[in-house]
Amino acid sequence: MRAALLMDPALVPFVFGPHEQARLNELLEIDLTQPTTSVAGIPDPAGVELLITGWGAGIRPGDLGALPATRAVVHWGGGNGSLDGDAAARGIPVSTAKAANAVPVAEYTVAMITLAAKDAFWLSREYSAEQRFIDREAAAPRAGLYGTTIGIVGASAIGTLVVDRLRASDVRVLLYDPYVSAADADALGAELVDDLRALAARSDLLSIHAPEMPATIGMISADVLAALPDGATVINTARGALIDQEALVEELRRGRLRAVLDVTEPDPLPPGHALFSLPNVFLTPHLAGSMGNELRRLGESALAEIERFVAGQPFLHPVTP
Repeated sequence: MRAALLMDPALVPFVFGPHEQARLNELLEIDLTQPTTSVAGIPDPAGVELLITGWGAGIRPGDLGALPATRAVVHWGGGNGSLDGDAAARGIPVSTAKAANAVPVAEYTVAMITLAAKDAFWLSREYSAEQRFIDREAAAPRAGLYGTTIGIVGASAIGTLVVDRLRASDVRVLLYDPYVSAADADALGAELVDDLRALAARSDLLSIHAPEMPATIGMISADVLAALPDGATVINTARGALIDQEALVEELRRGRLRAVLDVTEPDPLPPGHALFSLPNVFLTPHLAGSMGNELRRLGESALAEIERFVAGQPFLHPVTP
């Protein structure tokens, strides 16, 4: 079976290690040394039966028209933009590694929830600045994860994993997601709250996991931020556009809230932006998702799907229309 690899060439050894590359060569007729970043760069595209895609590829609407023999697409990232829609229209199944990529984001989120609850970021800065003994109970009388209430916005693959991982902690989890029933939330171990402001008013930490779409842009509005209790922490590993960032900056300048932000709007921020220097912000450069050795998980997930396709079995992780 002839296959083509559409991805950033620099990422090949990170995603597909020696074992995965050897197995791909056993299963497919594929040149792993010559990945391309566009459909136009595929040699003899008319004969390609399987398309393997990933980050760094420029895929445009209509590109599948140049691949008339293609019977499936395996994407080792999340969604694949216009290609997903084109494939669905042509009846071509597409596999996604969204579930695999959710794992490190959930790990990062739970770590940030734990450290933010312990006041670790803020006490670390105080300790470094003052270089003296810090009386923990005097400096942070409400610190600690025990007994806190965590608001989760979005029962996405990541949000669901975060809720599941919080089961081991002595916390209360609230969930806002208009597409989830109270019974489903209860099965996850969360209490469904159907009003976002009401959820914020009860949350010590608010963690955002909704997808970016017209209905969710700005959903963490000035009113939602204002409903959060004094000292609450906003954690965003989803997309920066989901928060009214100007309203968040104002709350942070007043010192009323704290924020742990892995994503911003724009992403990255321009030099000199207030979020770089506010003392109650812990900012990371969009690193919650798969990186470094975590990329191998995505490659292993893609390989498992390719093995299923070659064996005539349906994908375990299909993109649904």
